[in-house]
Amino acid sequence: MWEKFKGSWNQTKGAVKEQWAKLTDDDLLAIEGRRDQLVGKIQTRYGISKEEAEAQVSSWEQRRFRDM
Repeated sequence: MWEKFKGSWNQTKGAVKEQWAKLTDDDLLAIEGRRDQLVGKIQTRYGISKEEAEAQVSSWEQRRFRDM
């Protein structure tokens, strides 16, 4: 599933920014569609555990995939 997001990262960036507004444009450039990088940036920006960031990304993925 993540390969689909990674393949269309330019379109996905907007949805990511909408979900996690604290992520900067530089963060999104650094992430480059890599899921592990997204989890790490969310963890850092929001001051949450890796597990919580992972859970947020998983939930977001499922919603986005359903909407595709």
